[in-house]
Amino acid sequence: MLWTCLHFSDFSLQLLLRGAAQPQPTIITTGGNRPAVLSCNPEARSQGIAPGMAVATALALSPDLIERPRDVEAELKAFEGAAAWASQFTSLVSLAATDSLLLEIDGSLRLFGGLRPLLQRFGQELADMGYAATIAVAPTPTAARLLARSGIGSTITDVANLETALAGLPLSLLDQSEDIIRMLALMGVSTIGECLALPRDGLARRFGQFLVDELDRALGRLPDPRPIWIAPPRYKARLLLPAPVQDTEPLLFAASRLIQELTGWLSMRQAGITRLKLVLHHEDRRPTSIALGFATPSREPQRIRTLLRERLSTLTLPDRVESIGLESVETRPLGSRNLSLFPEDRLPEEERWLIIDHLRARLGAEAVYSIVSHPDHRPELAWRCCEPGASTPGDEHAARPLWLLDPPQLLRTGADDKPVLKEPLVVLSGPERIESGWWDEKEAKRDYFVAADSNGRRFWVYRERAGAKTWFLQGMFT
Repeated sequence: MLWTCLHFSDFSLQLLLRGAAQPQPTIITTGGNRPAVLSCNPEARSQGIAPGMAVATALALSPDLIERPRDVEAELKAFEGAAAWASQFTSLVSLAATDSLLLEIDGSLRLFGGLRPLLQRFGQELADMGYAATIAVAPTPTAARLLARSGIGSTITDVANLETALAGLPLSLLDQSEDIIRMLALMGVSTIGECLALPRDGLARRFGQFLVDELDRALGRLPDPRPIWIAPPRYKARLLLPAPVQDTEPLLFAASRLIQELTGWLSMRQAGITRLKLVLHHEDRRPTSIALGFATPSREPQRIRTLLRERLSTLTLPDRVESIGLESVETRPLGSRNLSLFPEDRLPEEERWLIIDHLRARLGAEAVYSIVSHPDHRPELAWRCCEPGASTPGDEHAARPLWLLDPPQLLRTGADDKPVLKEPLVVLSGPERIESGWWDEKEAKRDYFVAADSNGRRFWVYRERAGAKTWFLQGMFT
């Protein structure tokens, strides 16, 4: 087996900064009556702020400092979002505490073109999500985590090389109590290599079997089972902004972080998104919900971002936005397609659906729709609006025109009792008799004909069978 560990150092600070395009001096604080600086970004350090400093002192050094208390629950939810993204690469994903992801990738190397391309993709997509992680590879999950937590980011593929690779790492990286690490330090033992040089029996008697077992699991001498994380059936994530914003452009940047996670989750499910919801949480108002619909299932980040940009460009924010949420409303299986020998960048069919999606995002979903035939003999009631891309039943009225007038146009009646539209029309076929609608007070009793003018243009006309028996123009053939 081959394991990769993605270690997120200072995850609480990364989580806050990922929503900002241009980082400002920012700190994460502890709770209590006298909060202190738990962590800070480089911009804050440049102004003299350091971890452990009182928040009041930090604010005196930087009045525009952004401060947020640590939210462990929000960190766990965000960490699960990163795990959902990682599930696209392997079915064996495990959460190690709240700062490391463990992925078994041995069975995925061939699919993703080898170890180097896979690691490069990890780094690129993590950056797109706003994260920075140390990536390490080892034959055991414990060894991979130790290498990643050390900040080395080594790649070890042979079990025989593990002891040499781990020997120089400090014992503080192990999941041992501070008392055990301090006692070993007093003995002059501060690295894993020095600890491995001690007699095993004496080490176990004095410091417990758990220490020896952890070392053996790291070296592959003992099994190292890990609980497998299961992705949720729906994607739902929330991102807190470093500071409230009034413009939509920063919102698009922050949403792009979540969209990258979403597409990873969709890849894991082998599905595409058809309906998506972006929720904007305001300071003093109810959340604003933005719905996005896709004519065909998609998991392309650029396509989702483009449609969201179109939608946000028409939105007026009622209040400043403090955080954003992204939720998958509906997904569908994403089918494969056959490519030609010389494929184009984008197929004409895909281009058509992209145009439809853009129009719906710009004009609203209710302004762009498809039509589907409906089993009713009356032409004005023989169709319904439907979602673009929805399947349609077979056309039961092939001889009817697609262009119908609403309402029908009254025609003059000629001397020979024929319809007149600027000039007398020649009846080509008919009648088609329709008697329907007695049950809904829209009864129709008509005789329909296909007529043409001197230029060969064809029209669909009818004559009432009751009353004055006048002629009407119902539609035109294209």
